[in-house]
Amino acid sequence: MSSSVFNLSLSDKDKIVTINGWVEKIRDHGGVIFIDLRKDLEIVQVVIEPDEKEIFNIAETIRNEFVIEITGKVKARPDGTQNKKMATGEIEVYANKLNIFSKSKPLPFQLDEYSKAGEEIRLKYRYLDLRRPEMYNNLVMRSNINNFIRNFLAKKDFIEIDTPMMTKATPEGARDFLIPSRVNQGKFYALPQSPQLFKQLLMVSGFNKYFQIARCFRDEDTRKDRQPEFTQIDIEMSFTSCEEVMTISEKLMVDLFKAILGVKLSKFPRISYSEAMEKYGSDKPDLRNPLILEDVKDIFFESDFKVFKDPANDEKSKLLALKIDKELSRSQIDQYTKFVGNFGAKGLAYIKINDLSDLKNGLQSPIVKFLSEEEISKLISRLNLKEGDTVFFGAGDKKIVFDSLGALRQELGFNLSLIDKSDWKPVWVTDFPVFEETPDGSLTPSHHPFTKSLSSLEILEKNPSKALSEAYDLVLNGYELGGGSMRIYDIEEQKKIFSILGISEKEANKKFGFFLEALEYGCPPHGGIAFGLDRIVMLMAGEDSIRDVIAFPKTQSAMCLMTEAPDKVSEEELDDLAIKSTFEEKE
Repeated sequence: MSSSVFNLSLSDKDKIVTINGWVEKIRDHGGVIFIDLRKDLEIVQVVIEPDEKEIFNIAETIRNEFVIEITGKVKARPDGTQNKKMATGEIEVYANKLNIFSKSKPLPFQLDEYSKAGEEIRLKYRYLDLRRPEMYNNLVMRSNINNFIRNFLAKKDFIEIDTPMMTKATPEGARDFLIPSRVNQGKFYALPQSPQLFKQLLMVSGFNKYFQIARCFRDEDTRKDRQPEFTQIDIEMSFTSCEEVMTISEKLMVDLFKAILGVKLSKFPRISYSEAMEKYGSDKPDLRNPLILEDVKDIFFESDFKVFKDPANDEKSKLLALKIDKELSRSQIDQYTKFVGNFGAKGLAYIKINDLSDLKNGLQSPIVKFLSEEEISKLISRLNLKEGDTVFFGAGDKKIVFDSLGALRQELGFNLSLIDKSDWKPVWVTDFPVFEETPDGSLTPSHHPFTKSLSSLEILEKNPSKALSEAYDLVLNGYELGGGSMRIYDIEEQKKIFSILGISEKEANKKFGFFLEALEYGCPPHGGIAFGLDRIVMLMAGEDSIRDVIAFPKTQSAMCLMTEAPDKVSEEELDDLAIKSTFEEKE
């Protein structure tokens, strides 16, 4: 017999007990009222007989989701009515006392028919949505994951340290949420995008192993795997290496998946950032997907087809092919052409292989007439094309080609049932560039400006766009679970990075002076990693959005429908903070 939150079993037969909870269902069977009483997702059946006139009359007024208390005698269920799947499935409680703690209005949506309710109404009445078994179990799993991680790291001698929630605004790739100070008018705190500088300062302080399950905030667009406030598992170590951080991270993930899901994660292969982009069009590759991108630039260096020739001869452009060993209809191809348009692609060139014995008439495509027989033959050989295959091409701006074909690869993987959704394929992506080039030609950090470079200061200065970093991301099934790096511990390297980013010495001292000064007091080599807890729970719970594993999430427009936050504040409150709003609401 399984344990019961009601602590009732057949061994309690004939005992007088008091139980309480929510009314899951109420039924009147031939003058006898049956109530399914729910607490922590468990159900106990309550029986109220007409002889109990006082409480019987009260029971007739009860509706679903009333909160009640019952006192009565435990009895064995009659033969044939037991439910072995329930912890209390062999007993029922015959009530002689009934107390209604609180009543419930008719629900805005039925908890057993949640799929008919849209997300908007579920978020508005989130406290009801959380009563559903799916949501309740997600939060229980989240709690179990939290506890496991905390215990795992504590056993590895990590020290849990809280870092400030109100701090100085520092650029980390997204906009800060700002907090005005009443006692220091005209000045603002910022909510942390991450504890990055504080955890590095803890290494300077001599704490060799730190961790924190930290709340972080970024004022950026939301999506299914991103919220303006989120939770990350923050790990930092001194006198460490990439290998040590990656090893302990693998051990944490392997043990976590084994403990929570009973799943044994496979080996953790490693690929470079450049390989990930060239083969998968993404630095978060889903290795469950067998489709691979192929660089075909060299085939079209001398082509008469300008659409392919120009990117083939431009180092900032890409020409990639994606082969699918399935025949697609014209309507499907049109659908995928529209799909890649969402990622900036102006079109989607394709070739359908109908008959390899006739290269003139056996290939179906609007572009075949522009290609030479030699180019077609090289494509067939390079891609190992067979009859029935379809090839898509991405040509042009490197970022657009990677984004569009990377997304198309994943879309095809799911649509063509090439991806086993029950499988788990982790991968480390390493050797990220230190910097990324923006559309205006300036440089921005690939991760953050405190990431250690694999290159010397001289190379950093001469050719910063080619410099690689000691950074690593752990990716699982197409989602980045965690990202980390070795950190800069030499003040000269840190100043050089700021200089390359166009941050003047004056600006660096204003924004990071406290940190730069700390580097001058003996800073050990150090590094770490931060895991996105919400994403981990989302994947382990089998959900498609992190909103379904967060108790009170925001919508895609960063709103809380339940509390109606964010909201206006009074003029008096603004005056107290020496703030004036210039926003004019449209009528």
